[in-house]
Amino acid sequence: MNMKRNISLGNLQKDAGREIKCKIREKGRRDMTIQYEEECQIPFSFDYRAMAEKVVTEALDHEKCPYEAEINLTLTSNEEIRVINYEYRNIDRATDVLSFPMLEYDEPADFEYLEDAWAECFNPESGELLLGDIVISVEKVLEQAEAYGHSVEREFAFLIAHSMLHLMGYDHMEPEEAKIMETKQEEILNALKINR
Repeated sequence: MNMKRNISLGNLQKDAGREIKCKIREKGRRDMTIQYEEECQIPFSFDYRAMAEKVVTEALDHEKCPYEAEINLTLTSNEEIRVINYEYRNIDRATDVLSFPMLEYDEPADFEYLEDAWAECFNPESGELLLGDIVISVEKVLEQAEAYGHSVEREFAFLIAHSMLHLMGYDHMEPEEAKIMETKQEEILNALKINR
């Protein structure tokens, strides 16, 4: 069903007889939903939820996402992320972060096509854009912070920024893609004054 987008707060769209309320976001606002799941002990000395919200907001602003968003963030162990990595990517080793985008983009961060796919892209109850899932290994955050010589907070923020770019259609399979993604990650973190 082809739907036209009307950019106004509280926009109501109809899909197969039900209303879908699409929430348009204002730059810098934190109107979003992050569902947290903790599958392991969280040893961070900082408020990781507040940090996640700051980075998610900045990433959405950086990529000019016009919608409020919903994201699932799971913090887990090396063993659990290894199992997920094997199940979904056939790679039998722990990794730092996995991203599971809910949307497919013709071009990264091209939100224009969403007007044609309201029902699949937005939570019908909240009106938020369903971006996807982020899974982070807490053990890898700690290991990599030590290995790279920066704070645990910076490593966590970096992984959120990295994953958010994946959720908005970016990848790093080719050298040119990797360079674009690396630049955007640094711009997001620099805007928040989260440096090495």
